[in-house]
Amino acid sequence: MDVTESSAESALEGLIDALHGRGRLRVWSLIVTFFGDAVVPRGGRVGLSVLQELMARLRIETGAVRTAMSRLAADCWLERERDGRNSFYRLAEEGRHAFDFATKRIYAAGPPGWDGTWLVAVAPASGANGARAGREQAMAELGFAAAGAGAFVRPFANIPELTEDIPPGLLVVRGTALREAPELSALWDLDELATAYRALDEELTPLGRALERGARLSPLDAMAARVLVDHSWRRIVLRDPGLPADLLPADWPGEMTRARVKAVYAALAEPSEAWLDASGLPAQVDAKRFRGRFGGI
Repeated sequence: MDVTESSAESALEGLIDALHGRGRLRVWSLIVTFFGDAVVPRGGRVGLSVLQELMARLRIETGAVRTAMSRLAADCWLERERDGRNSFYRLAEEGRHAFDFATKRIYAAGPPGWDGTWLVAVAPASGANGARAGREQAMAELGFAAAGAGAFVRPFANIPELTEDIPPGLLVVRGTALREAPELSALWDLDELATAYRALDEELTPLGRALERGARLSPLDAMAARVLVDHSWRRIVLRDPGLPADLLPADWPGEMTRARVKAVYAALAEPSEAWLDASGLPAQVDAKRFRGRFGGI
């Protein structure tokens, strides 16, 4: 083993240490990442033994994997199938919409385009506190900022799912602002996100540098690293309101981190895909679409 390979493996171990060092590990969430990243593009079905092999490399015990799979099946994200003595899991139809919407955001090439128009959603003044709290959470997940009691605003992006997922009972208006409001990004709390982006860039730097120097990971290690990179990126980007570049602060670190993630992901793509092939997963349903992730890998 040469120095670059050793440094790549050391960097992978560092990422695994970081995964377990964040507190209680949500195994089900990590499995969701693997499904969205690697299983769905190959038909959406994978054997339990394949999942267990990958999760074991991430130092996750078999019992924890089984518990997570049971939870995902109970919550209608996955469906269990039997083939002789083997168990397989398939993405349930109920979860496909959420996967499709998340995939577009996770693997986007950059901030969304913007034509200068806004979406404003207004809720009725009446309503139970619990209902209001749920609505506010749902709107925040769609990138809306609270703009007063019962009002929400965000730049319009041409994403059909955006308006489809707005909770019922709100008046939604799209239009152009009559006057410019300075520092509109202040409506969104971006400081925590900026810190998370910078931390992820720093966390991925050792592996990125090793791969840039020509280091190679084994197929299993490459798949494990790819899941960790994708999972860490997913945890941040799905909390990001997805503002267009015109509204982001000048020192916004999100695109720097996206470039880092793209470079590492691209270097891991070939060996990790080889592991999926060797594990018996079907070929890519749309290889061109896969290669188009992050604007082209």
